[in-house]
Amino acid sequence: MIASGRRRAERGSATLFAVAALGVVLFVGAALGVVAALVGAHRAAQAAADLAALGAASTLQERGDACAAAAHVAEVNKALLASCSVQGEEVVVVVTVTGPRWLGQAADLDARARAGPAG
Repeated sequence: MIASGRRRAERGSATLFAVAALGVVLFVGAALGVVAALVGAHRAAQAAADLAALGAASTLQERGDACAAAAHVAEVNKALLASCSVQGEEVVVVVTVTGPRWLGQAADLDARARAGPAG
């Protein structure tokens, strides 16, 4: 009789554990989603910065407006040119990409790139 009464008292305890485990899995999944989105946005920012720097350096070699070219290339790549500086034959650019807006994350991502002639 004691064993039967104990089983009744423990009925539903596995349900509580399963619900708690499911909550943890959902939380970890959401956190991984935010991290993946941040990594993806950073990769996009770095690609935009690299392309903007290369476009600016190419335009500088042709005696054009390097920073205007960098701004155009950044815009085409869905980024905003935050800064551009020409140092001799090298161009340094910083671009900003809008970061993901999940779970209160409100940071934008910056990337920096430098380009110029080889050698």
